[in-house]
Amino acid sequence: MEVRLGSGDALVIIDMQNDFLPGGSLAVPMADTIVPVINRYLKLFHEYGLPVFATRDWHPPDHCSFQQQGGPWPPHCIATTTGAAFHPEIEFPINTQVISKATTAEKDAYSGFTDTQLHTLLQELGIRRLFVGGVATEYCVLNTVKDALQYHYTTFVLKDAICAINLKPEDGLHAQEEMERLGAALIQFEVAAAWA
Repeated sequence: MEVRLGSGDALVIIDMQNDFLPGGSLAVPMADTIVPVINRYLKLFHEYGLPVFATRDWHPPDHCSFQQQGGPWPPHCIATTTGAAFHPEIEFPINTQVISKATTAEKDAYSGFTDTQLHTLLQELGIRRLFVGGVATEYCVLNTVKDALQYHYTTFVLKDAICAINLKPEDGLHAQEEMERLGAALIQFEVAAAWA
């Protein structure tokens, strides 16, 4: 498949926040190992003048996903806290567009498209292809990719720039297989760089 980066392409980095990295309240094991790879993608897209989006959980303190409210997760990514901040080693370009999700107490959102402006902003920019990385593979990455495909974006999953929680050992692998089955292509940096 001959593909070159160009107009109509965008990079979407999912939830690379302190609480999802080692030491955080809902840490994705080994998520720090993908930081340098994500930075390579960020640099590549920035050099080509292509848009970059960063999603983040931005929860109120009483969010429905928290265990105290009957949800499955410990409190995490509470808006304006250090845990909700992007990991300090991620080198987002200055013009990165931040997409906050799950901002109300009563509704959770795994997808970067749920109750956000992401689709509208992508449409305004004439984006047709999305390149998606971040955490966690089987939750927010999977659901963002599923919605991207529903919106008819050609979608590439950055296989070397995603990381799974793996509550069950194969969860991340199964999510990759599902994304591929639904029509996403899994790629690694060497391929993307060769396309540029």
